[in-house]
Amino acid sequence: MKQADVVVIGGSAAGIPAAITARRHYPEKSVLLIRKEKQVLIPCGIPYIFGTVGTPEKNLIPDGVLQNNGIELVVDEATDLLPAEKQVVLASGESVAYDKLILATGSSPVELPIPGFSKKNVYTIKKDVQYLQSLLEALKDVKNLVILGCGFIGIEFADECKKNRDLNVTIVETLDQCLQIVFGGGACKCCQEIEDYLKQKGIDIATGSKIVEILGDEAIKAVKLSNGEEIPADALIVGVGVTPNVDLAAKAGLALTKGGIVVDTTMRTSDPNIFACGDCATKFSFFTGKSSTLKLASIATTEARIAGANLYEISRKNPGVLGVFSTALGDLTVAIAGMSEKGAQQCGFDVVTAEAEAINRHPAGMPGASKMWVKLIFNKVNGELLGGAVRGGPSAGELINTISACIQNRMRADDLAVFQIGTHPAVTASPIAYQLVNVAEMALKNMKN
Repeated sequence: MKQADVVVIGGSAAGIPAAITARRHYPEKSVLLIRKEKQVLIPCGIPYIFGTVGTPEKNLIPDGVLQNNGIELVVDEATDLLPAEKQVVLASGESVAYDKLILATGSSPVELPIPGFSKKNVYTIKKDVQYLQSLLEALKDVKNLVILGCGFIGIEFADECKKNRDLNVTIVETLDQCLQIVFGGGACKCCQEIEDYLKQKGIDIATGSKIVEILGDEAIKAVKLSNGEEIPADALIVGVGVTPNVDLAAKAGLALTKGGIVVDTTMRTSDPNIFACGDCATKFSFFTGKSSTLKLASIATTEARIAGANLYEISRKNPGVLGVFSTALGDLTVAIAGMSEKGAQQCGFDVVTAEAEAINRHPAGMPGASKMWVKLIFNKVNGELLGGAVRGGPSAGELINTISACIQNRMRADDLAVFQIGTHPAVTASPIAYQLVNVAEMALKNMKN
């Protein structure tokens, strides 16, 4: 029987940082990570396998990150969990004894109850190297590709699959606009520009429609929409919805809900010696404290660092999920942190918004100059920042992280208006026109009005 002080089950966005954090906080403890995959994919890089990167092998997390931190790796599947004995049973028949355990078992794509979903060439987005390689090979013989879901995953897959391929690509989306589920109605400039970009690339977008049937004999030939339209399809990629992997937790008798393994703010489960983090664990909103369905790799890593630090001494607490998203198509980057205007209003907040657009260099003739648009959403009652959206060049990705930091620290419009910034002609907007500060000033004016 193997034995370690700390055992982590799962080797992706939650498992790896959980193990590394445990090692850093408790260097005297032995740490062992169990995963069933021989190779681990970078989750957010999966769409780029089909275009920019080219193969699954170029989108892997190296095992060296574990070795360099003194973490033992066991490639095997955990099939049972015995909390009373503090043991994990593996598919090979071996058992691993632990003192503290972290479950980072992730999630799996949902299989939708659509007639014909089991037909050949209907793919979900599994974090599996061989499965994605089979999809990559299948695309060589595909002329008509349909993608279900116009969120970040859907648009990235559409853009990447179109590269270097003579494909007819159609995205089907239930809502009225792509990315609307994230941006809501208050930041539709981002949604519209993304749609314009996709259409310029020759990608069709069918919004306000559902796939009600997958047509064909053994393999897919077309999809039927709720409006009666039929779209030819040699392959369908489904990019909507995941379900938490909780089989091990269920066998162990841990408390569960529909959202996953029940955890408290320290990431501890109903068993004091077992923690859970990432997609398999329940989430709650930073803003309302209510249950949240958000599942992101960035959230998983944050929860992992909380769980790993708290194993033997509680030092961190989870403040809840904000939701920070960004994507880039060509030279266009769009991003959002926290609540959209519509989302904030639906949660009962009285909001004030403001927006500004300025060149992200100064003077405007500097190399790399492009327009950057920023919108911020504030609580009218106390001026607290609730959310923000950015549209522009690559630097929008880091600006949204700055906005996220402001939200997490519950900064108010007045705080942002006097936010001390570093600017340089080659890398930022002018300090006079700096969008984050100017938007805050305009929001204060709107609050007074």
